[in-house]
Amino acid sequence: MSCIFSHQADGPLRGAVVFLALLALALPGQSGPVEAPKSHSPRLAKTVHVADFASEKPAPTVRQMANWVLSSGDHAGMPFVIVDKRQARVFVFHPNGVLSGATPALMGSATGDDSVPGIGDRQMSAILPHERTTPAGRFLSSPGVNMSGEDIVWVDYDAAVSMHRVRTNNKKERRLERLASATPDDNRISFGCINLPAAFYDKVVKPALGSSPGVVYVLPETRSLQSVFGLTVPESRSQ
Repeated sequence: MSCIFSHQADGPLRGAVVFLALLALALPGQSGPVEAPKSHSPRLAKTVHVADFASEKPAPTVRQMANWVLSSGDHAGMPFVIVDKRQARVFVFHPNGVLSGATPALMGSATGDDSVPGIGDRQMSAILPHERTTPAGRFLSSPGVNMSGEDIVWVDYDAAVSMHRVRTNNKKERRLERLASATPDDNRISFGCINLPAAFYDKVVKPALGSSPGVVYVLPETRSLQSVFGLTVPESRSQ
């Protein structure tokens, strides 16, 4: 599929970057969703920080998640991204919680919060429609390169899910039109990857995550924040 790339194309680079990221976060060497450390409970946070969304009006869960990331320090001082699958929007933040940019995005065509085991090693033709999900969870991102030599940002390497510039090779899919539409109703088209406008990727995503690790929080659409992240995110009073 268009968003799944060879795991061998950037193996050495990814290995080095993920190793450094794991050292920085002092987390176990695992891929995929990672439960937030218990010490990062909002109740134990000494200082409460509020994310700066500028003129953006995010969904309440996005604001809640961003504020928790800052108050808990879960992002370990790295840039972080919140992916709102329900509204098909991506928010990229500087480490201090100031919004760097937000954009509509294309997501996996299937509703769901989990990847099928082993899907990253399967051929496109073997991936069924109901398996084309964008997994929810907390992911350590790493820079990568696809088989065509194009730079991407890995979100879940084992499931072959990445953020990349929108693909327009299949005109029938109308991906640019979907990104430009007024609602998120037609933004579910990919095999699981997060497709972004090319200009946004180059101006916002690449400077933030193109050469060093970050943290990507993909919010669930069929489950609660509690069940996915293993924590309670308090409602923010800041509007």
